[in-house]
Amino acid sequence: MVSLDFQAVLVDWPLLLRGVAATIALTAVSAVVGLLVGVLCGWARAWGPRALGLAVAAYVELVRNTPFIVQLFFIFFGLPSLGVRLSPEAASVLAMVVNLGAYAAEIVRAGIEATPRGQIEAGLSLALSRAQVFIRIVLPPALARVWPAMVSQIIIVMLGSAVCGQIAAQELSYFANLIQSRNFRAFEAYIVAALLYLVLAISLRQLLRWVGARYIFGR
Repeated sequence: MVSLDFQAVLVDWPLLLRGVAATIALTAVSAVVGLLVGVLCGWARAWGPRALGLAVAAYVELVRNTPFIVQLFFIFFGLPSLGVRLSPEAASVLAMVVNLGAYAAEIVRAGIEATPRGQIEAGLSLALSRAQVFIRIVLPPALARVWPAMVSQIIIVMLGSAVCGQIAAQELSYFANLIQSRNFRAFEAYIVAALLYLVLAISLRQLLRWVGARYIFGR
């Protein structure tokens, strides 16, 4: 009969809290920067010059068709051969931004292309520049349309940060692995980690829904 001892894991709660805090920090930075990258790339594909759009399309296809862990390893282990050395945390943030940016670009592009042509023409008829039309007329409703998909993608990236422990980034999965290596209670350690990721994902979804409606596209 299996005997579970969660106390052996929970006694190291300071390490778990450090992991949760690190995961939140990685997600917060990568979500903000990745969303910005996604908006810029979505604009480039929908409204930008053809050459820029093709370059962004190549970036999007490259990232979307390769595993996140390969991208992470390339940044952390590959870039030093070019003279670029990053800390595990910096490499993790960069990999998460690159990954989220590519997926966000397609999500944003879908929202932009769903904007009725009449709204764009109305903005131009008011002597607004193309940049003003995009920022004031196109982008807010575009983000409102695709925000649920964007929130889901940010959560996927947050959950994907669990592999960043493979390069010694001290996030939640790193500390869960450290705890189980000390007490050999792997089953309990990863159950606790899974529950913490579940709480983080649910909380983040609710927070992003509120932030989107309150500060990003408004309602």
